[in-house]
Amino acid sequence: MARLDVSDGFDVHDYRSKLKLIRQDAGSMSLTNREGLGCPACGDPFERLFVSDDETVTFASAPDGPICLARTDDRLLVMTH
Repeated sequence: MARLDVSDGFDVHDYRSKLKLIRQDAGSMSLTNREGLGCPACGDPFERLFVSDDETVTFASAPDGPICLARTDDRLLVMTH
């Protein structure tokens, strides 16, 4: 299984065939993992990916499963399992 590599930043275009865009606004995007990519934090496949360039983010509801975080120089990535 391929793992989401964030060692040199994150560019969604590198994974466009493996991730499906659900929602995008000016500073963030939500995607689903349609190819079973491994999480950059724990290595397990994740279900959804939230990517943000914003300094702060608020979530209205919590997911049912584990959450992993990964940070690049420019972005915060939140993976839900």
